[in-house]
Amino acid sequence: MPRITQTKTTFTAGEVSRALLGRGDLRAYENGALTLRNVFIQPTGGVTRRAGLRYIGAVEGGGRLISFEFNTEQTYLLVLTNEKITIYADGELEDVMDAPWTAEQIPHVAWTQSADTLLLVHPDVAPMKLTREGDEDWSLTGWSFITEGNVIKQPYYKFAAPAVTLTPSGTTGMITLTASDEVFDEDHDGIRLRVGGKEVEIVSVDSATAVTASVIQTLSGTSATIDWEEQAFSAARGYPVSVAFHQDRLVIGGSRDLPNRLWLSRSGDLFNFDLGTGLDDESIAFSILSDQVNAIRGIFSGRHLQVFTSGAEWMVTGDPLTPATVQIRRQTRTGSVVNRYIPPVNVDGATLFVARNGEQVQEFLYTDVEQAYQVTDLALVSRHILPVPVDMDFDQRRRLLFVVRADGRFATLTVFRSEAVAAWTLHETEGLARSVTVVGDTVYMLMERAGAFTIEQFDEDLNLDCALTGESGVPAAEWSGLEHLEGRTVSILGDGVIREDAVVTDGTVTLEEPVLGVEIGLPYTHIVEPLPPAATGGAGRAVRLIEAVFRLENTAALSLDVGRGLRDIALRRLDGEEILDEPPPRVSADIRVRALGWQQDTDTPLWRIEQSAPLPFTLLAVTTELKVNE
Repeated sequence: MPRITQTKTTFTAGEVSRALLGRGDLRAYENGALTLRNVFIQPTGGVTRRAGLRYIGAVEGGGRLISFEFNTEQTYLLVLTNEKITIYADGELEDVMDAPWTAEQIPHVAWTQSADTLLLVHPDVAPMKLTREGDEDWSLTGWSFITEGNVIKQPYYKFAAPAVTLTPSGTTGMITLTASDEVFDEDHDGIRLRVGGKEVEIVSVDSATAVTASVIQTLSGTSATIDWEEQAFSAARGYPVSVAFHQDRLVIGGSRDLPNRLWLSRSGDLFNFDLGTGLDDESIAFSILSDQVNAIRGIFSGRHLQVFTSGAEWMVTGDPLTPATVQIRRQTRTGSVVNRYIPPVNVDGATLFVARNGEQVQEFLYTDVEQAYQVTDLALVSRHILPVPVDMDFDQRRRLLFVVRADGRFATLTVFRSEAVAAWTLHETEGLARSVTVVGDTVYMLMERAGAFTIEQFDEDLNLDCALTGESGVPAAEWSGLEHLEGRTVSILGDGVIREDAVVTDGTVTLEEPVLGVEIGLPYTHIVEPLPPAATGGAGRAVRLIEAVFRLENTAALSLDVGRGLRDIALRRLDGEEILDEPPPRVSADIRVRALGWQQDTDTPLWRIEQSAPLPFTLLAVTTELKVNE
């Protein structure tokens, strides 16, 4: 009966699919785990109980979170809900504004920011501009394209068939425009046309073939002409799908009726889209034409202008971009999610986006060898972690990509390309995650709990969710301010010690003993479960765990199962003193646990950590000694 010693020093492959149980030869098997719940994976390889969620405030209904960073010291959280924008500054409510987007439209709202201005677009709603005008002054207004001499420098396009003509009844004043086919409807009222390069404005729609218009620029004649077009964005033709800033130009990617078209503003003149005569600084417009549908779903300013469509990924080149130098080339054929807008995010020079199938987060990265972009599936060995992502953002400080799933759970990806780290974990809470964003170094989540919607932020000093902390100058047994948890059973830490759970009544809980400080919130359970040992000599052989050594760091509690059910492992101070009525110590030590019994099922892990106690926990490494029955 040989003995085998195995040392696991890293979890940098994260939680892997059970489909890998037969692939002990893979590096992902060696560095992965069978279950990782409610833990963050450190880039160095260890796992730690995830940070708790601090309660910030409540909002009316579901929606979306957006980051607004004016500078390094002034950052804001924007919450889009049904026809409202709620603004938080440093966790404090600053303003609530009316907005045009309904709850059903919010998933398709896209945005981009420049300095103190945030541009927001939706294919069915006129584009809006949110501006911070003072310390606490905000305004939400519609876009205004540059106007010169009553001529609006906006994009134009001929939506009608090429052969359709317009015949003006005159060249100045109020005229009638008659089309050779049915091209007008009531939504054309108030929009502008260009006839022979001259602008007119429709003042009334008389029929599907005739409109009354006011002439802005004197027309060249009254003959029928095919040289006419209408403004690209309107209630009749829809509005922009996505926006970005690139090389000092405003870039618009797609619209409702022109889903595959790109517009780039005049250089240095962000709201001027007049094509002019094609000079280097003038605006650019073109469509993405290929052998497949290419509805633009997102654009991103990276090493190049990157365009993510429903069927492929593209790069727009030109150094600098001018009407003469611009080129667009297809790079890969993955496609992006189409049923909502999920903004691509930058991680160390790579752009991460959600694939069209809703089961992959792809890394879009330029390679100097190929002189082109390539995609890599970051969830290849953890496919079960990512069914239907609905939102994501990257936390640079913790090296974590947060991904919210449609079922209300959320996942994190610890990513560090230089160290070949790409590790997924899954997180659960008493409620449903609906949106996530990173504002500066703070990660905010929109949560749905018992039918109410709350804003919460990750706080590394907490080990409970939807939690609040409190302090008192004298010991107190009654703690209030918990109206957001009314009727819920909450866990309580009093003076660092776990107290009896309590039910919130009238926003208040009462402890059995008075304390100076509390943390009160909803519990969550972290789980660490390794993959079954691979080096046991083949299937069908019984395995016995003799001893396991757990290297812990900054840990106050350990609940462990080595084959005899979960049990709490006593932790002592490093000097060996007993723990009396004091907060538990944060141990940095090796915990040695003996085990008994043979295990015939080689698909079952040899140990399991499962703990809901709201106390710190970090596991750095595990050494196991096994005996294999020959």
